[in-house]
Amino acid sequence: MAGRSADDAARMPLVEHIRELRNRVIKAALAILVGAIIGFIFRSHVLHALETPVCDIKGVTGVGKQTKQCPNGAIVFQGPTAQVSLSFKIAMYVGIVIGSPVWLYQVWAFLAPGLYKKEKRYSLSFIAAAVPLFCAGVVVCYFLFPVIMQVLLSFLGGTGGSTLLDASQYMTFILQMMTVFGVSFVLPLVLVLFNFLGILSSKAMRKYWRVIVLVIFVFGAIAVPTGDPFGMSALAIPICILYFAAVGIAELNDRRRARRKASMPGANLSPDEATDLDLTPAPIEDSQSLEDIL
Repeated sequence: MAGRSADDAARMPLVEHIRELRNRVIKAALAILVGAIIGFIFRSHVLHALETPVCDIKGVTGVGKQTKQCPNGAIVFQGPTAQVSLSFKIAMYVGIVIGSPVWLYQVWAFLAPGLYKKEKRYSLSFIAAAVPLFCAGVVVCYFLFPVIMQVLLSFLGGTGGSTLLDASQYMTFILQMMTVFGVSFVLPLVLVLFNFLGILSSKAMRKYWRVIVLVIFVFGAIAVPTGDPFGMSALAIPICILYFAAVGIAELNDRRRARRKASMPGANLSPDEATDLDLTPAPIEDSQSLEDIL
C-alpha cells in the first residue's frame, strides 16, 4: 500500500479495501496493546492518581483499611479477583489513551483517500485541536471530581454511617465522567469543522446562541450527577466560552470566503448579465482547482 498514490487508493477494489482495513486495524490494536502493557506495569500509580480525589475527602469514613494512599478507607475491593480485573481494566484504558495517536492516524489514513484535499487538511487540523481540548476537559473533571464526590458522599448529612465504594465501580464512574467532560470540550470544535466544510454558517450559530447556551446548561446539569449549580457551571461555562470562540472563528472564515468569492470574475454581475471570458493562456504552474478557489 505504501507505493500507492491517493488516486490509486481511492480506486482500489473492495478486496484491497478490506485488506487495507485489516492491516490498519492490526496496527491500531498493536498500539493499544503496547499502551496496555505500559498501563499494566504502572497500574498502581494510575489507581492512586484516580482514587486521590475521593480518598482525600475530609469527613468521609469508609469501611476499608485506612492506608497512606487512602487515609479515609473509602475504596474497597470486593472479591478475590477484584484487584486482578481492575488491573486489566486500568491497563485497557491506559492503552487506549497512549495508543490514541496511532489508532487515530490509522482511522484517518483509511478514510483519507476518499476525501478532497481541503477535507484532508481540515480533518488533520481537527484531530490536532481535538486532542488538547479533550485533555483539557479531563483535567477540569479531575480537579472538579472531589467536589462532586463530597456532595454525593455527604448527601444525607451526619447519619453516622460508613462509606463503601467498590473500587471497580468507582473507577468506571470517574473514567466515564472524564470521558463526558473531554467529549464536551470537543463539541464546539465540531461546529468549526462543519463551518469550514460549508455545512454550517456563522449566521446560524449566532441566531440560535440563546438556545445553545440553554442546552449546554441543561446538559451540564444532567452530566454532573450532583445537580448543584457549582458543578453544572464548572462544565457549562467552559463549553459556552468554547462555543462563542467557535462562532468567532466561523465568522472570520465566512468573511474570508465571502471576500474570495467577491474577487472572482463576474461576482458582482446580475443573473441577466454575461461575464467577459479571459482567454489569455496562463502558465500551468499557476493553475488552481475549483476546490482551492472556494
